Amino acid sequence: MNAQKQYAADVESILSHRFDNGGDLWTTPDKRLIKGSPFSTLECTEYLLELGVDPEEPILRDAAHLILSTWQEDGRFKVYPQGAVYPCQTVHAARTLCRLGYADDHRLKKTFQHLLDTRYTDGGWRCNKFSFGRGPETEYSNPLPTLVALDVFRYNNCIQAETLDSAVDFLLEHWIIRQPIGPCHYGIGTLFMQVEYPFRTYNLFYYVYVLSFYPRAQKDGRFLDAFHVLESKLVDGQIVIERIAPRLKGLSFCEKAKPSALATKRYHEITRNLQE
Repeated sequence: MNAQKQYAADVESILSHRFDNGGDLWTTPDKRLIKGSPFSTLECTEYLLELGVDPEEPILRDAAHLILSTWQEDGRFKVYPQGAVYPCQTVHAARTLCRLGYADDHRLKKTFQHLLDTRYTDGGWRCNKFSFGRGPETEYSNPLPTLVALDVFRYNNCIQAETLDSAVDFLLEHWIIRQPIGPCHYGIGTLFMQVEYPFRTYNLFYYVYVLSFYPRAQKDGRFLDAFHVLESKLVDGQIVIERIAPRLKGLSFCEKAKPSALATKRYHEITRNLQE
């Protein structure tokens, strides 16, 4: 399999989990694409791409077809066979497909439009699932799905960045609010400030990475403050991972408390974005 040679053992380790959930390609027999985290279909596909596996490799082509099989005519992705379909599910599936090269596919174009049409009043995306009850803090969008949605939209060259300014502003304002907001209570605290890689959760590194692609954020004081916090964590110019999912322990590309060449590569994307 075509990948960076130094990560061959990581690729094999990820592939070893291929049937863990009872189906092929890290899924369950009934196509639960986010079951078994951190070794779910969507996550493992992302890891392989991060390790340099070619999207044209058979396993990633098959993964793309599996994900696309859950696409709905209205543009959403039904990553669980039963139950409600939430924006967080759609944006994660869309992000993976964009990375696989499907951003121009007619189905993804419909997904882009669906996402534009279903934004909440503050410009972000909000899952109507109130696991923590209702209160003033739940009258906001959910920060992580909004961040992932912005990650998705950077693959769409037909949409002007200004169209998404309100979503960018929402996330920048969360840097000031800090408190848990949205129905799923995403906050900015100790865990958020720990550098996590690969990008899986709402954390400082992923926050700065995605926002760095948006002109609205690049010169904003709130973004620059977050960027400088991330910058202060560099060790000899490299990103050192502070937090990973425990089950990812043993993968060399994301070892906790050690510099990561691939994470540092993502950091360099941030700095290039700010120089343009």
